[in-house]
Amino acid sequence: MKKSKIYFVGAFLLCVTGAFAQELSLQPAPQQVVARENKVNLPSTYLLTGEKEANPHAVKVLQELLSDKQSGKNGIRIYIGEKDDKSVRKYKNLIPKHDEGYYLAINEKEIVLAGNDERGTYYALQTFAQLLKDGKLAEIEIKDYPSIRYRGVVEGFYGTPWSHQARLRQLKFYGENKMNTYIYGPKDDPYHSAPNWRLPYPEKEAVQLQELVKVAGENEVDFVWAIHPGQDIKWNQEDRDLLLAKFEKMYQLGVRSFAVFFDDISGEGTNPQKQAELLNYIDDNFVKVKSDVTPLIMCPTEYNKSWSNPKGNYLTTLGEKLNPSVQIMWTGDRVVSDITRDGINWINERIKRPAYIWWNFPVSDYVRDHLLLGQVYGNDTTIANEMAGFVTNPMEHAEASKIAIFSVASYAWNPTKYDTWKTWKDAIRNILPGAAAELECFAMHNSDLGPNGHGYRREESMDIQPTVERFIKSYVKDGSYEKADFETLQNTFERMEEASDILLTNTENEPLIKEMTPWLYQFKLMGELGEEVLKLVVAQQQDSQSYFLRKYNRVKSLQQQMFHTDQNYNQNPYQPGVKVASKIIKPLIDEMFVTAVSRYNQKTGSQLDAITNYMPHKLVSNVEQIKNLPLQVKASRILISPSNEVVKWAAGNVVEIELDNVYPGQSIDINFGKKEPCTWGRFEISADGKEWKAIELAQKDARLTANLQKTPVKFIRFTNISNEEQQVYLRQFVLTVEKK
Repeated sequence: MKKSKIYFVGAFLLCVTGAFAQELSLQPAPQQVVARENKVNLPSTYLLTGEKEANPHAVKVLQELLSDKQSGKNGIRIYIGEKDDKSVRKYKNLIPKHDEGYYLAINEKEIVLAGNDERGTYYALQTFAQLLKDGKLAEIEIKDYPSIRYRGVVEGFYGTPWSHQARLRQLKFYGENKMNTYIYGPKDDPYHSAPNWRLPYPEKEAVQLQELVKVAGENEVDFVWAIHPGQDIKWNQEDRDLLLAKFEKMYQLGVRSFAVFFDDISGEGTNPQKQAELLNYIDDNFVKVKSDVTPLIMCPTEYNKSWSNPKGNYLTTLGEKLNPSVQIMWTGDRVVSDITRDGINWINERIKRPAYIWWNFPVSDYVRDHLLLGQVYGNDTTIANEMAGFVTNPMEHAEASKIAIFSVASYAWNPTKYDTWKTWKDAIRNILPGAAAELECFAMHNSDLGPNGHGYRREESMDIQPTVERFIKSYVKDGSYEKADFETLQNTFERMEEASDILLTNTENEPLIKEMTPWLYQFKLMGELGEEVLKLVVAQQQDSQSYFLRKYNRVKSLQQQMFHTDQNYNQNPYQPGVKVASKIIKPLIDEMFVTAVSRYNQKTGSQLDAITNYMPHKLVSNVEQIKNLPLQVKASRILISPSNEVVKWAAGNVVEIELDNVYPGQSIDINFGKKEPCTWGRFEISADGKEWKAIELAQKDARLTANLQKTPVKFIRFTNISNEEQQVYLRQFVLTVEKK
């Protein structure tokens, strides 16, 4: 008898060593594995049993995997099918009795690929595909199933929607990683939201959606089409009929899963009683009438705890009035936050069902100058039973988002065995195997979001954080440092440059490289800048004035090149520019530069400029959703980073910008996303913060403007002078001045 090893995956991956462990690095980690030490050589012929009854998508995957083999009466026996199929009936008791569960067994005599349902069989094939290496298979037995019922992605971000080809690649990726849900809800699709949600898609878009539905089905993914009618819906029979007619149009295109979004709206559409009545009407007259449609999903207006009115009854009304089968989405304690046990208990108690989690990571529509390529962590790994589903909201950069999507697939399938660090590394190898080390270097230093209105941050540059802390503490204090720390930083900067060059010329995943290119340019410049600043440090310590000035001039040149990249690439209207390595490496380089130049100036009596890029102006506000938004400076324009969500602006609350100097004011442009006359607000300017002058704003649609006619300005403020809270959007808030 061969000696068996039983592991509950996660533990077993740490115990098995060498090549054997590498081959058993399965994604997502299965629930239960029995692995033996030896291998099975897949012979040139095989006997397949069950292919006529089994899931055809699973059979297709198997045939593609065995394309170099021949089917015949001899060779290894392969059994494939669902639990009641004749081909696998004798293994029925070994198949986990869970939706999408499967049993997989490989030995010298036979291969068994048996699902509890059709999707389970398909997932057995995805695991089999990972096990097959160079015609060899591990002798193994796996019993597996997902811990969370619905797992996948919601394309629900603001900004440029994914291209059709990007979506096709995504659907294949989901199937390979055992994700079963794709929710189509891009905010900038005009036929998804107001006012065109009532209209059918034009022919071109309809054909593309039809193809997406087909490809989703081939990869065992539910294509969930979402509609966003709340901003202008009328609670009458006409709009109900129009909504059902739109659903019927989508049904004719092949859609069998639907969602209704009421997020990021204001006004009458936020009424929970009316929302519940509409959703129940859809559920009763469409979903339940169609025998092949999955349970309806809704995104509420109060979709996170911080926005839930503690004195209101919005969530409890949904919990009490909505049909029990309707799923309710939830982002957590805040718009962007990790999911905790306390948080999930809080919402489930109110909505009287397990929440369907909409996790807002790695979405970057509020920090569009950053790429978010870091690890997936922070979500409780013991609350799978308290969640109906878990979907991630990604970046508009589809390929770059796969690092996080891969990790979410692993977390949602088997959260108790989820390994953050390992899964992140596996994701990078999966996405770009030929340059995994370089992509890991780039991703390691492009994980954090920078300061943002949601206050959500991520770890970055973890590999060198201790070195950076030691170096800065010692160097700033007295100019000393450990040689080993200096060399580590030097090596890091060199590696950044190398990684950028290698990735920029990589051709194995061209869509990924295209998405990252502006940030790769900037990343290389950041590495060069770091190297030059280290040389500047050495030159200052060695009193080499001529060399110091050479390096100083090079540093200023690199700073200028980085500014040029930031001003000319990724010029979206919200957070334009290109930020890289902003949490650890950029502050390190700035600190070294300022310290070295200041010491040089002090010693030589020089007055070299020691300024790095900085924000000379200041935002002050008691509006909760605005006070943490970053300011931006673009030439002569000072702007508040726009916010995607509804801003609740209390009576008397103020937004104020203080400039570093008095400037001739040119204009103010404000857009609160409301066409109604802005009688509730007052705009004022001041040169000293004491004497204020009210400025009349002209309004056209939602845009408020004024010509400031070169009036001296150091302070501007906008105040809610009404007696009521105003619910607005912050689409634009731009002050233009005449530069000195």
